[in-house]
Parts: sequence; C-alpha cells; structure tokens
Amino acid sequence: MILLLIDTSGPVAGAALVENGVVRYESMAVNAFTHSQSILPMVEEAYLRTGLSPENTDYFAVTVGPGSFTGVRIGVTTVKGLAHAAGKPCVGVDALESIAYGVQPFPGILCPMQDARAGQVYGALFSGVTMERLMPDTPMALEDYLQKAASYGQPLLFLGDGMPVHREKIAETLGDQARFAPAHLAYLRPASAAMLAWEKRNEAVDYLTLQPLYLRAPSAERRRNLVEAAHG
Repeated sequence: MILLLIDTSGPVAGAALVENGVVRYESMAVNAFTHSQSILPMVEEAYLRTGLSPENTDYFAVTVGPGSFTGVRIGVTTVKGLAHAAGKPCVGVDALESIAYGVQPFPGILCPMQDARAGQVYGALFSGVTMERLMPDTPMALEDYLQKAASYGQPLLFLGDGMPVHREKIAETLGDQARFAPAHLAYLRPASAAMLAWEKRNEAVDYLTLQPLYLRAPSAERRRNLVEAAHG
C-alpha cells in the first residue's frame, strides 16, 4: 500500500511517499518560491525517483492545519485534486501533532507551537512518551500557553516555527524547565507527517469530505466582520 503526503502548512514545503509503512522518499524546500510553485514539482520528483505513480497510490494525505491560511489551502486543494483524479481517499493530519510526532519519545511534554503574531501562538501539548494529546490545538496568548505547559511540572520541549520567535521569552519565563529542539528537528518534517498519516489511514475520507483546519478566521474575514459590526 502506498501513501503520498504533502505539507504546505508552514514555512517548509514538503512531500513524502510511504510504501507499506516504510518511507520511500522525502523532500523539503525552503526557498524563494511559493508553495504553489514548489509542491507539484516535488510530487512529480517523488514519483519519478521511486518509480511509483498516482495511479498506484492508495492514499493521498495532507497536513490540514493549523498554519498559514494560504499554505493550508494550497495543500488541501492539491490533495483533493490528486485524490479526485485517482479515485482514492484522503487522510488529513494535524500539523502540530505531526511536528511533535517527529521528535518523540521525550521524557516530558512536547510543546509544538506556531507563531500567530501579536503575542499569540497556535499551541498544543502532547505526552513525549505516549503521544497522548494533553491540550487541543488552541490560539492563545504566549503567556497563557506557557502557564498551561508549566502546570504539568515536567520538562518541556518546545518546537515548531513559533519556538525561535519566542525562545527568549520562553527561557526567561520557564528557566530550566524549558528545552528547545535543535534546528533540524524543530520544524514539521514531511516523513513524520506521512508516518502519522499512515497510522491514521483507517480514518481516510473522500476528497469532498476533506477540510482544512483553521483555528480562527482569515484576517480578511475578521476585518470584514469588524467593519460590518461597526456599521450595525
């Protein structure tokens, strides 16, 4: 059985192919190109290098969010199109869970976070040993997120694109309780998301059912709502 995973939810665009639980191919790109320019050539390269094809792919998977609104939309739309053309199901995986999945086991709490700007983060918490979810994906003030994580009284491993942005504040607030993933483990790796999708393949849905995960409305929608509210 073959599964293709693409990720465009964050700063790194990536693709991975898994065959019978083994990673056959992984690629990542951090460059000046947009994800919409990068991802389909990466998918083509994955199939070229492995000798596989969309026609013999059993599942098409994607990180559905949280993350960049534009990035998430690109990934979900691309997978919907691939799955529809091949007549195969889709698997959606959570971006924060995928980030944490790539570094476990850890003797403490995994704290994947994305920068949501204005002192806010998209954060979740997982057991570093069992991957049990301890907090749902939540948009919240950084201070509240750190307080929630610290309440477990265990070592905390911070990772995700929000970690370097807020590293100084995290260290100042939590001291020795805070640990920081090294750069090569701090971001979402496509192979990690692909293996998580492989584990969740029994939860696959059709391409019409697959939906992005937005923790809050896009900024344009929020501005429109504010304007409408101001004008009664």
